[in-house]
Amino acid sequence: MSQNRTRNQKSKPAKRTGNPASAGRSRRPGAVKPATSSDWIAGARLRTLPLGISAVIIGTGAATIADGAGIYHPVRAVLCLLVAVFLQIGVNYANDYSDGVRGTDQYRVGPSRLTGSGRAKPRTVLLVALSFFALGALAGLALVFLTQHWWMLVVGAAAIAAAWFYTGGKRPYGYYGLGEVFVFVFFGLVATAGTTYMLAGMVNQESWYGALIAGLIACAVLMVNNIRDIGPDKQARKRTLAVLIGNVASRIVFCVLLLVPFGILAVMAVFYPIAWLGFFALLLAIPACIIVLTAKTARELILALQLTSFTGLAVAIALGAAYAF
Repeated sequence: MSQNRTRNQKSKPAKRTGNPASAGRSRRPGAVKPATSSDWIAGARLRTLPLGISAVIIGTGAATIADGAGIYHPVRAVLCLLVAVFLQIGVNYANDYSDGVRGTDQYRVGPSRLTGSGRAKPRTVLLVALSFFALGALAGLALVFLTQHWWMLVVGAAAIAAAWFYTGGKRPYGYYGLGEVFVFVFFGLVATAGTTYMLAGMVNQESWYGALIAGLIACAVLMVNNIRDIGPDKQARKRTLAVLIGNVASRIVFCVLLLVPFGILAVMAVFYPIAWLGFFALLLAIPACIIVLTAKTARELILALQLTSFTGLAVAIALGAAYAF
């Protein structure tokens, strides 16, 4: 009996050898599974793609009436669409990379990110982001070659820079409450008016009004995303507009951003009756507003984001069709 006790006492310390904390760290990399194809698709954040597509639809519709001749350039329109989609995906991956390496995503409550979760190497995510920026630049270069509007290369470079410095660089503007400003400018004004200009060589009032609609709804999408992350962003010292103005004010601002475009749409519908069909999008917008005003969980706000994104697409289709037909 005494011999057994002695053996047990000698064996116990052996089980405790090593630092438990360091042992946990050594096991953690093995516990994280590499990113799958579905993870990479999720990283592209496809629910945000209607933002860029909406601007191109409106801009294309406005271009058909820019000179009264109903001219349509399908190749140029497709290139505009590719520029918008590639840059949108690029900024999503760039955001994943930048927030991940800063440690911001360790506080997040929404879907996990590639970099922050450790399922993909930061360098790999960065290369994917840069690849999509490059694809967008190539599509834009082809568009400029076809139109000979060479000065638009400056606009394209500014768009890529804005996409990167949203969360990238030493002082990302997305961390200082300026995200909505740049989203309104580039996803609204530049994307819509730029499409019209590349197709028609001019920008008409219809395009500018449509740009306001696209820009405001894009801001609404960003706002609801940031409302979901108010708590984590405060911890990470990421001062988005939602963090700066507070939870209640942010929810009210979201509703204003989402509903004001319908007032602009009503004005355009007086001159282009088909645009009234865009008011069916209120079937998506009103529930989104109700959810945001009452939501208590991240899952509810993600649903509101999806509804908002598709609201923008539905309005864009109606307005684009009204201009074109």
